[in-house]
Amino acid sequence: MGGSICHQFLLLILLLSGLQESLSPETHFASSQEVSISEMATPPSTGIFYPIQISPSMIPPYLPQNESSSPMYPNFPQSYEPVLTGKCPINFSAISTILTKTASDCSSWLAPLAANVICCPQFNSLLYIFQGFYSSSSDKLVVQTAVASDCFSDIVSILVSRGAINGIPSLCSIKSSNLTGGSCPVNDVATFEMTVNTRKLLDLCASIDPLKECCRPLCQHAIAEAALRISGGQISIDDNRYVVSQSSRINVLNDCKGVVYSYISRKLSSDTADTSFRILSSCKVNKVCPLKFEQPVKVINACRNVAAPSSSCCNSLNMYISGIQKKMLITNKQAILCATLFGSMLRKGGVMENVYELCDVDLKNFSIQVSGCLLRSLPSDLVFDNSSGLSFICDLTDNIAAPWPTSSMQSMSLCPPEMSLPALPSSETAKNPGSLRVGLERFVPFLVFVLGALMLY
Repeated sequence: MGGSICHQFLLLILLLSGLQESLSPETHFASSQEVSISEMATPPSTGIFYPIQISPSMIPPYLPQNESSSPMYPNFPQSYEPVLTGKCPINFSAISTILTKTASDCSSWLAPLAANVICCPQFNSLLYIFQGFYSSSSDKLVVQTAVASDCFSDIVSILVSRGAINGIPSLCSIKSSNLTGGSCPVNDVATFEMTVNTRKLLDLCASIDPLKECCRPLCQHAIAEAALRISGGQISIDDNRYVVSQSSRINVLNDCKGVVYSYISRKLSSDTADTSFRILSSCKVNKVCPLKFEQPVKVINACRNVAAPSSSCCNSLNMYISGIQKKMLITNKQAILCATLFGSMLRKGGVMENVYELCDVDLKNFSIQVSGCLLRSLPSDLVFDNSSGLSFICDLTDNIAAPWPTSSMQSMSLCPPEMSLPALPSSETAKNPGSLRVGLERFVPFLVFVLGALMLY
């Protein structure tokens, strides 16, 4: 009975763990991307989002010094015949379509600017699909350690030969060991299907509603539950302190999550699996601001006592934001979070007036200035055709004001109210004494840590 209670409690915390992934101005912004906001702003209520198409010629030329000038329109991918190791027992032509798509999404001119929202999510999806394809003729769900490095090298070589940037693994922090299942104790189909409710898993992940999934996770929940089940007895509680070896346990859960993705890839078509995996990635990336803000000391000093438009304040603010504009393309939801985060930093420094309004700062100012381009919050890809070459779709064309944080808001959600999860029990309802309550109170911090990390992986 106790195990059943703990398992149900794990799943409850899992559902709620996504709500922990906001951003905090109390964190050191230069060293961390995952922080939470204590002063929040409501999302902009005005403005209309219309998709527009941007070609590579409109991208600022942030190229290495040894490369040529900015790409000219139209932009066509350069390709050549790759040299493979010959040691990976896979017919890569069978997954050629997904390889080509990934190469386009990680093209040399775009990948440094859109690694967070386009390239790395697609590269991750490709590896999951490859893992499932590799194992489709065996009873295993992982790539053999002996050939994992060679297969990984061949995948990267093929991508580069089709126009992808050289260095995708370091850009996306992915290694060949991601294909092997790592420390997950279950890596064969028979044990997996005996342990996991596979019908439920496939039903929830074969067709995902991209709007609902990010607010009420169903597939994410099913994947996390499956990973928790196949991790078996790898999570244990210390009898004295109710503590676990956090890093090693989370590694096990993350490795098991990769095995779950492999099983899904094995059962679904490549296109279906890729669509699902990209939607799940979009839910993840749109929960945090990917930009790293240095402390805006000069902006705070120039704007602290401003109550009306001021040239010194606006010049300082615009100069700071111009540095942000050179970093990366972000989505419209990420822009809302980034604007709110930066505004919270200014408020914490004593800037109480809405300097976004005073200085005409819009949401699009927080992304690279390509005709005011913010990517869509739904998965984006590069589009290729013979006449226009490579291009991508932007979602924002209007000048929508950046949201200024207010001290009256204690939380922020980009989900509509009807999609919000039920509230946790209040402190009044949690005062029932008992040994189980005491044990759970000690267990909760670890569960939030483990499952929050599991949802983010």
